[in-house]
Amino acid sequence: MDNSYEIKKRLEAKDSLIKLKDEQIKALEEALKVKDEQIETLEKTIKTKDDGTKTLEKTLKLKDEEIKKLSSAAIDPDIVKEKEEAISQLKKELEILNEELTKADEELESLELENEKLRQDKSSSTDSAIVDFTKIQIPKSEILKKMREILENSISNVTIVVPTIEDLQELYLYELRSSVSMKIACSINPGISEHSELLEEFESLDNISIRNYERGDRFVLTRDGEELLIAVRGNSENNNLVVHTKDPKHFKLLNSIATEGWIQSRKI
Repeated sequence: MDNSYEIKKRLEAKDSLIKLKDEQIKALEEALKVKDEQIETLEKTIKTKDDGTKTLEKTLKLKDEEIKKLSSAAIDPDIVKEKEEAISQLKKELEILNEELTKADEELESLELENEKLRQDKSSSTDSAIVDFTKIQIPKSEILKKMREILENSISNVTIVVPTIEDLQELYLYELRSSVSMKIACSINPGISEHSELLEEFESLDNISIRNYERGDRFVLTRDGEELLIAVRGNSENNNLVVHTKDPKHFKLLNSIATEGWIQSRKI
């Protein structure tokens, strides 16, 4: 029994780990998309600045040629001085542009490093790791919703364990076909009028066998020997470890745990 319980806990932790890893991968993919967009924008900026640098260099070359021609033609010195000042200003602009290009290159390199780190994180996030699921939060409402979905596909037989008979109201058992045989274990207190009324209603159905399981520590559903869900209640209301599987080997191993609640329950 202890060995089966430990196996169940490991499978539940693995199922939750996969869900957590999928969320991490999704977050990393979104971060990678943002980084790729930043890199693309920066590359366009660098190209624009690079084109501007080339244009300035061509302008400077033309200005130098103009000065040489003016000097050789003995033109007014004031005109030469004006041209030289224009060239000096262009050189300053070119220097500023080169500094901006250098800074843009550094930013691009930094972004590429961050991008590579995100890719490595994404890759490593698919690896197995030991995660503490002590405080995992899966509410009862989600468990009952999943149980309803599984029950919709039932054909011949199901075994159900829930904490109290009141939880059965959330499973819409009346909607199941009459050919589906149901074995149900849950906590029933005949001293509570609502429990007594519900018990009478469920016992009126020919395809339901219901027993009293007082521990109220789990949610269990097995369907047609093909599908299984186990949820173990934790210390807080929403602290439930859940495993859901259709794998035949998983089912074979965990079925004894799943039917444990029914076996340990008492006839009413």
